[in-house]
Amino acid sequence: MESTVAQKLEALLNLQKIDSRLDAIFKIRGALPEEVQDLEDEIAGYETRLEKFNHDIGSLEDDIKRFKENIKESEKLIKKYQEQQMNVRNNREYDAITKELELQDLEIQVSKKKIGEAQAKIETKNKDVEELKDFLKERQKDLTNKQDELTTIVSESENEESKLKADREKAIKKIEDRLYKSYAKIRTNAKNGLAVVMVKRGACGGCFNVVPPQRQADIREKKKLIVCEHCGRIFAGVEDEIEEEASKKKRSRA
Repeated sequence: MESTVAQKLEALLNLQKIDSRLDAIFKIRGALPEEVQDLEDEIAGYETRLEKFNHDIGSLEDDIKRFKENIKESEKLIKKYQEQQMNVRNNREYDAITKELELQDLEIQVSKKKIGEAQAKIETKNKDVEELKDFLKERQKDLTNKQDELTTIVSESENEESKLKADREKAIKKIEDRLYKSYAKIRTNAKNGLAVVMVKRGACGGCFNVVPPQRQADIREKKKLIVCEHCGRIFAGVEDEIEEEASKKKRSRA
């Protein structure tokens, strides 16, 4: 059986009340969830940088090892050429061996220079690593504090939030899909998250623009869905009629 306009409006207003309460809970948390996420991303970035520093240091240490091996190899060749030099038969052989000795000596000097450069780079990177580790510790402390703060706030409203989310799922089932999509779209575009409002003191409860008396009369009848001409929010009713109903109930109890 298809719902009447009044029933549709009641279902929408109920959903709006649930969403407004959820908004209030999330507002209490403020920017904390985003701040926690930003800190987690920042720390992940620093950890990646730390890994790169350590990788660079490892590569430089491998280079030093290779240069030291080159020096040992050159020293062996120098020893070999010096022995050969003692047994040369002519000047041409002597000159050739002398050139080889000079070349190996140059290789040793170049390797020693590169070892010095690599060691200097390692020293600089080690300082960077220590500074980054200290900074990471501070950021980790900040993250822990923010996480604790968020956990405390969440735990205080966790039960209510779970109940509201369950109520929300039930409320959505009572609203046709097309109407819910319209509601969600209006809510997304509204700064205060209000998609369904009452006419309060002759004005829209969302944008506070005046609603003409004839339009208020149409809203009261609840024969069709009426939206605000200025902000597009759905009118659920006129607030003074709720006050009248409350007064009638009080009188009937009396």
